[in-house]
Amino acid sequence: MEWNVGNEFSKSFTITEDMVVGFAQVSKDKNPVHLDEEYANKTIFKKRIAHGMLLGGLISSILGNDFPGNGTIYLNQNMSFKKPVYLEDKVTIVIKIITVDSKGWLSLETNCYIEDNIVIEGKALVIPPK
Repeated sequence: MEWNVGNEFSKSFTITEDMVVGFAQVSKDKNPVHLDEEYANKTIFKKRIAHGMLLGGLISSILGNDFPGNGTIYLNQNMSFKKPVYLEDKVTIVIKIITVDSKGWLSLETNCYIEDNIVIEGKALVIPPK
């Protein structure tokens, strides 16, 4: 497949209770801001939030399954958490090719949005499948 600067892919996910609890179990991140409504109500967020790295995992799932796709080698990821993501939020992840280097490696923008608001700003480096 030919990869070109500006190529883009997007996919939406609704963040569910099962996703947050499942991520907490797998990651062992039991921070009560994610799992305990009473605790979360007393924080700056006023209710439970999703783990930032849950969204990181969803980015990874797109890179490995959809764009660039099966066989992608994920080399690097930077993420900046701009706004909280709450349970039942619909998040759209947009992956966009920024550069294609001489080896065919792709620098990607990996941003997450709720409606038009950016909630995670990211960049990744991948080796796409042949």
